[in-house]
Amino acid sequence: MSRKNHLILNKELRLSSSNTRTEPFVKVIAVVATLGGLLFGYDTGVISGALLFMGPELNLTPFTTGLVTSSLLFGAAFGALASGYFGVAAGRKKIILILAIIFAVGALGTSIAPNVGSMIFFRLVLGAAVGGSAATVPIYIAEIAPANRRGQLVTLQELMIVFGQMLAYISNASFNSVWGGENTWRWMLAVATLPAVLLFCGMIFMPDTPRWYVMKGRLAEARKVLERTRARQDVEWELTEIEQTLATAQHQRLHLNALRNPWLFKLFLIGIGIAVIQQLTGVNTIMYYAPTMLKAVGMNDSSALFATISNGVISVLMTFVGMWLLGKIGRRTMTIIGQLGCTTCLVFIGIVTFFIPETIHGQLDMLRSYMVLLGMLMFLSFQQGTLSPVTWLLLSEIFPTRLRGTFMGGAVFAMWLANFLISFMFPILLARIGLAGVFFIFALVGIAGTMFVIKYVPETRNCSLEQIEHYLHAKLSSNHGVVR
Repeated sequence: MSRKNHLILNKELRLSSSNTRTEPFVKVIAVVATLGGLLFGYDTGVISGALLFMGPELNLTPFTTGLVTSSLLFGAAFGALASGYFGVAAGRKKIILILAIIFAVGALGTSIAPNVGSMIFFRLVLGAAVGGSAATVPIYIAEIAPANRRGQLVTLQELMIVFGQMLAYISNASFNSVWGGENTWRWMLAVATLPAVLLFCGMIFMPDTPRWYVMKGRLAEARKVLERTRARQDVEWELTEIEQTLATAQHQRLHLNALRNPWLFKLFLIGIGIAVIQQLTGVNTIMYYAPTMLKAVGMNDSSALFATISNGVISVLMTFVGMWLLGKIGRRTMTIIGQLGCTTCLVFIGIVTFFIPETIHGQLDMLRSYMVLLGMLMFLSFQQGTLSPVTWLLLSEIFPTRLRGTFMGGAVFAMWLANFLISFMFPILLARIGLAGVFFIFALVGIAGTMFVIKYVPETRNCSLEQIEHYLHAKLSSNHGVVR
């Protein structure tokens, strides 16, 4: 596609989008579906406080602590891969319903686990649901939302993730304050069963996406969904655009053999890069191990749990900022700002922990503790205000419709594998090279990630999913294959 034609398409889209309003039903769909994000956030965040209490009962060592934490992430990698593959045949809605059941089983299993082996097994089960949700919910919302509101509605998933993490931190501190004791962690983990039941009940009444219905030849159902989620004048042109794009892509295979096509291979690698660099900032070491890190710099259990709530609050507030920014600036610009900001904050935490002494006159230096907490909060401001929301949005946008589920699953699989390795190694590295060394390593990786973003991340704002597909096909089929 020539640059002239691309500009014409964007002009036509803006003219159409200016008359497009979001029907109330699409907002209801987004809220119900993102209960999966709430579970994602709670189940990944709750372990940060539970580790402080389950350690003595389960006889955790630094090695088994890393296994308990990261086993969820390992399961998430394969859950993302499986949901992406089977979602093409079963549909996004059915996959989310199955994931809700897995969420409930995993939450109950971890809460009654009698030993480390059982805990790791049920964390793997829970991880399959977390990864499947991460791969499926953004696609479901992106395919069902109007182009002009896709950014805000897909980002609702990120808001629910960080809201779930904040609830986990509040739950951890509350259970410790009200009940305390050695069994506190079991109640922390069991609470996640309730939103899993709500997700299942809510999704029963939701439709699948119009693009999936068209892909399966169910045009009447696709039209019905569009009529409930679009202004009347936009239904016909969008249905026609979906049909035409899918018709031209009939030759695309619905599995990874499609990677033999050079432009699809390049696109898949870009998607993996976008997914992985968001994890290589070390964000989830802060989300999973914040109380552990704050204890390492001088806080007691109660203070560390209470201080961690501020991480959740900042994450929620800054996600609102991110949702607002998505309507003002481009995806590419937000990604660059996020990478640079996160890397700078990692350097700050490394400098604080390296140069400020742990003790002064034999007493723990609390200034050091609060400076580390400040660095975490600044990091999360950039991460949740820019990088995390735009990562999930880009992954839901850049892949072709027929391959979106499979490619999204593959990219999220890579994301969770990176998350697994980082979370597993963090307590071991913390014990061997200290907090400063760990964060300086993250900062170096962040610099490499920034270079990747500048060179390869595309701009997709104000384009329909079909226009993005045509544009990236043209760009990546060129000699250079670099999206600018």
